[in-house]
Amino acid sequence: MDKYESYMEDPPEDTQPATPPEDLAVTQPRPPELAPEPVPLPQPPLAAEPQPAPVAQPPRRRKRGWGWLLLLALLVYLLFPIRSNVLLLGIDRTPQGAVGRSDTIMLLGIQPLTGQVNMLSIPRDLWVPIPGHGESRINSAHAWGETAAPGGGPRLAATTVSRNLGVHVGYTLRVRLEGFPAVIDALGGVEIDLSQPTAGYPSGRHQLNGTQALAFVRNRDGDDFFRQAQGQLFVVSLAKKLLNPLSWPRIPGMLLALSQAVDTNIPFWAWPRLGFAMARAVLFDGIHAVVLPRTAVTPWVTAQGAQVLLPNWDVILPVVREMYGIW
Repeated sequence: MDKYESYMEDPPEDTQPATPPEDLAVTQPRPPELAPEPVPLPQPPLAAEPQPAPVAQPPRRRKRGWGWLLLLALLVYLLFPIRSNVLLLGIDRTPQGAVGRSDTIMLLGIQPLTGQVNMLSIPRDLWVPIPGHGESRINSAHAWGETAAPGGGPRLAATTVSRNLGVHVGYTLRVRLEGFPAVIDALGGVEIDLSQPTAGYPSGRHQLNGTQALAFVRNRDGDDFFRQAQGQLFVVSLAKKLLNPLSWPRIPGMLLALSQAVDTNIPFWAWPRLGFAMARAVLFDGIHAVVLPRTAVTPWVTAQGAQVLLPNWDVILPVVREMYGIW
């Protein structure tokens, strides 16, 4: 038997490896690949982080076009297409206690939408029916009305013009000529521009103080038609003076003097509207001044020897309708 065969034979019993003790088998670690996977323990739920309380938002207000509405209302007020007719009366200086006649009678038609002002001078010697007093010079209507009741002069003058010319007169503006110079002086005088010699002044520009201005509008060189043209020229020159920014510091003093010489039934809310239209007319050459032609009247002498002017309505009324429409 060789050495290989003796090697393959079973060893004797006492040579077999002893069985390991039981406690050693238990404590022997198991291979890591056979260890049970750890079971995750349940975790307590995380407390939710406190959230800030929602802030109540104020309701969003819808923006309204108040600015546009106010602008629209202002434009409607200033430009509303209704003509305002104003009767301008210049009252004679009279002895104490006497009631004066209207030395100047001028009808202004102010159109806010177009910015046009129509200006018609009415001859003071025009012989017309006066309501409640028969026929007489149209300038006597103021005296009779004022004699009947204080403040009645402008009302009767306006009624007389309305009845005879067929034009509604809504407002009156009465100027007492004795207070007229103070108004002009408070404004610093008025400059007039004459295209031809007028009322003793050569053509050209002239600065008039209050006394000179009164003499200019009352000048009687020539006939009444020349006086009417002079009055219209002065009214336009006065309006230009008021629009000159250099005159604005003087306006408070002028208004104080004006309150002593002028009274009117024009309400306070209408002044901005009429003033705005008048300013546009002056700035943009929108004043249409008319003096009736001499063919519109016929000179006549009454039984009492008074020299008056009979109206030729066929000439007068077409001019009036073109300027003011019909009543």
